[in-house]
Amino acid sequence: MTAVMGGALEHAMVRYAGGDDAALGDVYDLLAPQLFGFLLRLTRDRAAAEDLCHETFLRIHRARSSYRPGAEVRPWALSIGRRLFLDLVRARRRESLSLDEPRGERPSDPGVASPEPQADERAAATELEREIERVLARLPERQATAFRLLKQEGLSVAEAAEVLGTTALGVKLRAHRAYDALRAALGREWDLPARPGKERT
Repeated sequence: MTAVMGGALEHAMVRYAGGDDAALGDVYDLLAPQLFGFLLRLTRDRAAAEDLCHETFLRIHRARSSYRPGAEVRPWALSIGRRLFLDLVRARRRESLSLDEPRGERPSDPGVASPEPQADERAAATELEREIERVLARLPERQATAFRLLKQEGLSVAEAAEVLGTTALGVKLRAHRAYDALRAALGREWDLPARPGKERT
């Protein structure tokens, strides 16, 4: 999300928090695609991601009067969505359902066309994405989510820390563990944030 879009989202949220119900449409249009994509990567289940996205907006609606003008909306929304996802995981565990059981074809990210059989580069990119998801699925949730927030959602370390409820150092440690696991499994280097203790200037 660009800075311009981020500013538009915050502006729309200020209007919505101030009682302008029509501003919800703007908030939704600016926030929903990324929120849904994030939840889809967490759940690997389109129906579950849609439900969690809907519930996240319900939570935002209920809490809109507490929104502080100037606060970033995106990390707040992703944090709500992640907490709802963790609640879903706990509920499924209580029901003795395994999240690892096949749920049919893995959905593609919204808005991304499936690769054509003859498009070798696109096929390779899709296979890499699947391999990444397989590795991430084996990692602790906080490590996998740190990677997703930084590399897939494009959040800053500070924004990711807000979503995860930790410090910037905590995000970097978790992300580096995920990067190390991916590098070991896939044999490739990643564009990493500065290692803890070696901040970039």
